[in-house]
Amino acid sequence: MPAPCTFGIEEEYLLVDLATGRVPVAPLPAVARRCREGLGTSFAQEMFRSQIEVASPVFANLHQAREFLAHSRQRLGEALAQDGMGLYGAASHPFAQWQKQKPATAAHYRQLFDDYQHVARRSLVNGLHVHVGVPEGCDRMQLINRLVPWLPLLLVLSTSSPLWCGQDTGYLSYRRVICGEWPHMGLPEPLPDWSAYERYRALLQRTGSLAKDGDFWWAVRPSRRYPTVELRICDACPDLEDALCIAGLFRHIVEHCVHRGHEPEPLTRELRWVAQENYWRAMRHGRHGSFIGQRQQQAVSAHGWLAQLQEAFPVDTADAERAMLHARRIVADGTSADRQLACFEHARGSGKTASQALRLVVDQVLAEVGKYPLRNPTALAIAQG
Repeated sequence: MPAPCTFGIEEEYLLVDLATGRVPVAPLPAVARRCREGLGTSFAQEMFRSQIEVASPVFANLHQAREFLAHSRQRLGEALAQDGMGLYGAASHPFAQWQKQKPATAAHYRQLFDDYQHVARRSLVNGLHVHVGVPEGCDRMQLINRLVPWLPLLLVLSTSSPLWCGQDTGYLSYRRVICGEWPHMGLPEPLPDWSAYERYRALLQRTGSLAKDGDFWWAVRPSRRYPTVELRICDACPDLEDALCIAGLFRHIVEHCVHRGHEPEPLTRELRWVAQENYWRAMRHGRHGSFIGQRQQQAVSAHGWLAQLQEAFPVDTADAERAMLHARRIVADGTSADRQLACFEHARGSGKTASQALRLVVDQVLAEVGKYPLRNPTALAIAQG
């Protein structure tokens, strides 16, 4: 039996003033310092001064991941509370004024804002990224071609950005709409193998379209730093169990593709067309959408699509079973996007103003981020190495 694939998780957050619910323009340097002291090397500053990231160590199982991320959220919450701040973990803030936000001071981010201008300034959004390690010799582009058709389903399970600039956008993942404004941030190019990937990358570098150390930001990509494939399509998940579910499912699919005898398959034009259409439907409708199925291109619900995933990649580990069970709960009960919209609509129906209702959404997200206590310090110690 091949060894299970290891994995890591990156969670992005916005900082929020607990008194007003607003995203501060430029938090005091002491705020970031306390967060860094609490998390050590797992803490990172993100694109904006009011945005941070938690980058996990390498995990062997979801139990380790849960303990580490629960601990990280707890430590960050404690550090931020000293300055009256909270940790906002949905993909978009319902009324943040992105026009007023300041970029992070690192040279990399200054260059990013200089290169991409308004597109970068609008990108006040949080994502969930999952790295899964693959064995030496695995052609990561061939693997990615196998993963692409399932990416929109993982987005469906994560949607958490329905509100933007005080408005209901009509999308369950408006974050991915914003991502579409960037180059190289949609579905990956349909490259048949690693050799084609290297030729494509070399062409962009040779023509000045990509820096020597530049990255693609595809919905799933081969990492340049690690021997992993990195899932990037998903919205950030305030509910930790939702994030763990997505990490578990993605790892499960990757393991089946690299260990269970699945032959490499080309990403045909038809499969690419179907994936692109499902991607838009996932952004727009989330779990409420009708999607194009993986077999005879029949119409399927999110529940039916999840059943097709389980048939294609049968559950064979405890982690995969846990992830699949929770995915069914998400499809049945809703994502953060559904809960945010329900909160807003209930508040408006109860006579609250739009501003009051949006503030209640912020409070709900803050509560979801902080609701998971640490259960097992021993597992945390193992996860931290």
